[in-house]
Amino acid sequence: MPAERHQVVPELLAPAGCWQSLRAAAANGADAIYFGVELFNARLRAENFRQEELPEIMGWLHSRGLRGFLTLNVLIFPSEWEAVSTLLLAADAAGVDALIVQDVGLATLARRLVPGLTLHASTQMSITSAAGIALAKDLGCERVVLARELSLRDLERLRRQLDQRQLSMPLEVFVHGALCVAYSGQCLTSESLGQRSANRGECAQACRLPYQMVVDGMAIDLEDRRYLLSPQDLAAWELLPELAAAGISSLKIEGRLKEPSYVAAVSAAYRRGLDQLQPNASEAIDRQENPSQELELSFSRGLSSGWLRGIDHRRLVHGRWSKKRGPEIGQLVAIETGGWWLLAVDRPLKPGDGLVLECRQRDPLRVPEEVGGRVMALEQRQDGLQAVKLGPGRLDSRTLAPGDRCWLSSDPALESRWRRLAQREQPCRSRDLVLRVEGRLGVPLTVVAWDQNGPMEARVRAASRSALIAATGLGLDHEQLARQLGRLGGSGWHLHALTVDLDPGLFLPVKELNALRRDVVDQLDGLLDARRPGTDGRDHRHPTDQERKAVLQQLLGKARGPVEPPPGAPLLHVLVRSLEQLRALRGLEVASVLVDLEQPAELREAVAIGSGCWPGGVWLAGARICRPDERWTIEPLLRARPTGYLVRNADQLEILSEHARCLGDFSLNIANPLTAAYFLERWGLERVTASPDLALDQLLELSHGLQVSRLEVTVHQHMPLFHMEHCLFCSVLSTGHDHTDCGRPCERHTVSLRDRSGVDHPLKADIGCRNTLFNGRAQTAAEALPSLLEAGVRHLRLELLDENAADTQRRVGIYRDCLNGTLSGRELWQREQLLNQLGVTRGTLRRRREAAEGPATLR
Repeated sequence: MPAERHQVVPELLAPAGCWQSLRAAAANGADAIYFGVELFNARLRAENFRQEELPEIMGWLHSRGLRGFLTLNVLIFPSEWEAVSTLLLAADAAGVDALIVQDVGLATLARRLVPGLTLHASTQMSITSAAGIALAKDLGCERVVLARELSLRDLERLRRQLDQRQLSMPLEVFVHGALCVAYSGQCLTSESLGQRSANRGECAQACRLPYQMVVDGMAIDLEDRRYLLSPQDLAAWELLPELAAAGISSLKIEGRLKEPSYVAAVSAAYRRGLDQLQPNASEAIDRQENPSQELELSFSRGLSSGWLRGIDHRRLVHGRWSKKRGPEIGQLVAIETGGWWLLAVDRPLKPGDGLVLECRQRDPLRVPEEVGGRVMALEQRQDGLQAVKLGPGRLDSRTLAPGDRCWLSSDPALESRWRRLAQREQPCRSRDLVLRVEGRLGVPLTVVAWDQNGPMEARVRAASRSALIAATGLGLDHEQLARQLGRLGGSGWHLHALTVDLDPGLFLPVKELNALRRDVVDQLDGLLDARRPGTDGRDHRHPTDQERKAVLQQLLGKARGPVEPPPGAPLLHVLVRSLEQLRALRGLEVASVLVDLEQPAELREAVAIGSGCWPGGVWLAGARICRPDERWTIEPLLRARPTGYLVRNADQLEILSEHARCLGDFSLNIANPLTAAYFLERWGLERVTASPDLALDQLLELSHGLQVSRLEVTVHQHMPLFHMEHCLFCSVLSTGHDHTDCGRPCERHTVSLRDRSGVDHPLKADIGCRNTLFNGRAQTAAEALPSLLEAGVRHLRLELLDENAADTQRRVGIYRDCLNGTLSGRELWQREQLLNQLGVTRGTLRRRREAAEGPATLR
C-alpha cells in the first residue's frame, strides 16, 4: 500500500517575458519563475531574455530564495544541435534550476551532457496518462507539466495509477491564463496555414478567429457565436484546495506575453489563495473575498475553470468574442439626446471606468465592431439605470442599438494598484550568519563563519593579514566586533550569532576587520552558490566545449547507425479513413494500408477486407490521445489482430509494442535523429513518421542522421489542424454537455468550419469524442519527391480523408505515375489543385538570425 500522502501547499510558478515581469512575479508571491531566452522557447513573440543574461537572472532569483526554470519547450531541428547544446551548458553554468523541455531528443542530450540539470516535461509533450508520465521519467524528467485538458477526477486517477506503478513524479498543472483549444504539441494549424509552427514558438492563434459552421452542406445561423474555437481563459482560484488535496506539486500561471501588471495581479491573487491553505492561516486570510472580478479585469476572454471541473463543451467556449474585454456587466437601453447613453448594468460605475459596447453584426465571419471609451460623466436614473457620457471626444453611436451588450474593460483604481504591485521591490533574502572569532597576541585574528540554516560542512575560515597587537586603549570586545563584523547591509546576510574567544586587551585596525568581513561573505557566497537549489549535492562540474562536442558526436553517430545497403524501389503506404477507401485499394500497387476509423466495430472487418491484398499488410491506427480512463480504446485494436499498429501516444507504445510490429506516427513529433533513435531503439518501432514541421532541407538532414530505411514521410495529406478535447458537434448541434447527453450528432451529420477566406475545413470526431479539424485543401510534397528519393527515403505515405472509391484510385494512380517518372510533381499538384507545401519554409532559428542581420539578407 502506498504511504499516506499529506497535503502540501503547492509551489506557485509565475511567468516572465521580461525583467519587469520577473521582478513583479518575485515581489508578489511566486515561489518559482519560468522564462525563455531568444531561441528555443514556445513564446518567441515575448520580449524574452538573452542567453548571456542567464547568470544575472539566476543570481537575482537565488538571492531572493526563488527558483528559475528555463523554457526549451520546442522541437529541435537537425542543424541546431550546436546552438542548443551551447545553451544547455550556459544554463547549467548559470545555475538554472530546471529546463522545461518538449523535444525527446533534447531530453536525451541534456541527460548526457548536463546530468545535474533537472528536466521538466513540458505540456507540449501532451502528457495525459500514467504511461506518458512513465515515458517522461524514462527520459530523465523529474516533473511533468500535464495537459490542460485533464480534470480533477483525472488527476486523482493519475495519482492512483502512479501509486500502482510505484512511480513517484511531481505533477504541475496550469491554473490561470489563456487556454489553447488544441492539445499543446498536437496543433499544426499555424504550420499548415501560415508557415509558422506552434511547435517552434510561432503560434498564429487561428483559434481566435471567427468561423462559420457548415452542416450537411448548409451554413447554419449561430447568431452571435462566431469564435467557435476560442476558449474562455482559465481561472482555477476556487479550486486551489482540491488541487492541493490531489497532490499537485506546482500551479502554473500562463502569461509570458502579458504585461508586468498582469503578472503582479494574478500572482498576488493566487498567493493569497495558497496562503489560505497553510495550516496556520489566520482568520483574516480565511475571510478574503474571491478575486474573480479583479482577475477578469486584469486580462480575460471570460473566465472558466477550463477542464478542471470536468468536460462541459458548452461552458468552455461561449463563442461570442475572442479578445480581452473584462466582465460583461449589462446592455444598452437607449441613447438619449444630449449624448447620454442609458445602461442597465449589474454594478455601479464611476468616472474613469472603461466601457466597451459591441455592435451586433449579422455576418458570421466579420469581426463585430466595437464602440468604447471612458466614463466622463455619470447620472443615476430611476429603475437602477445609469446614464453615462463616454470620451474622450465624441463617439460614433450610429451603429449601436438597444440590447447591445456592454463590458467593463478598465478600472483605473485597480490598474493603479496593479502598477504599484508590479513596481514593488523584492529584497534579497537575508541569510543568518554565525561567526566564531578567535585570537591571541602576536597571531592573526581568525574568523570561522557559516550559514545558520545551511549544511554543517559549508563553513569558511578567514584570517587577518596582520597579527593582533596590544591595545593602547580599550581592546577588542564582543560589542565592537559585533558592530564592525555585523555591517552586512546589501550583502544578503545579517549577523545571527557571534562567539568571541579572544584574550583581553588586543587590537586590530578597523580596515582589517572590514577586510575579514568581506572575505568571509565572499567565501560563503561562492560556496553556497556552488550548491545551488535542487541539486541535492550532486556533482556540478560543467563539461568543457570539447566534452560537449564529444557527447554530440557520440549520440548522433549512434542515431545514424551502421551503413545501409542501397535502397530499393519506393514503397507507397496509404492511410484510409473509410471501408470504401480500403476496398478501392484492392488490386492497386500499394505496399501497405493504414486504417484510421472512427468506429471500433469496423476494425475486424477492415483487417478481413485487406487480408492478403498487399505485401506489407493492414495496419491499424489508434487515437492520438489516451486519458487516464481510456485504455479501453486500445482493446479493439488488439482484438482485430492486424499486421501491425500505427502508434500515436505513450499508452499505445506500452501495450501495442509488446504484441505486434509498430510504426510511430507524426504525433510523436519526430523532428531530429535523437528523437527518432529513442523511439526506434527504446520501443522497437520499425519506422517513425517525420514531423510535419520539417521543411525539405530539414527533412533531408533528418534522413541523413538516421537509418533512412526506418523513416516514413507523408507526401500527401489534409493537414490535421486542431486536435482538441473540445467537441463542436456537442457544443453546437446538441443541448448536451458531453458524450453522455449529446445524442451523438457526430454520427448523423457532416460538419466543416468555414474560415474568412471561404475555405471549408472538415471536422471529424474520434473514438474518444475528440475533434480534429482538417485543412480543407490537401497539401503535397510531390515536387520534393526527387530530392527525397535521392536521399534514400523509400517509405512514402498518402493520407486520404473524404475521397470516394474513384477518387481514392485516381489519387493513388497519379502518385504512382509521379514515382514512375511519367508525371512531374508540378503537374501533379497543378492538376489536382493541391497546396505545394512541405512543412515550414525555414527554421525559426535561421529566420531570427537572418532578421538580426538586416532586411538585405532575407531570402
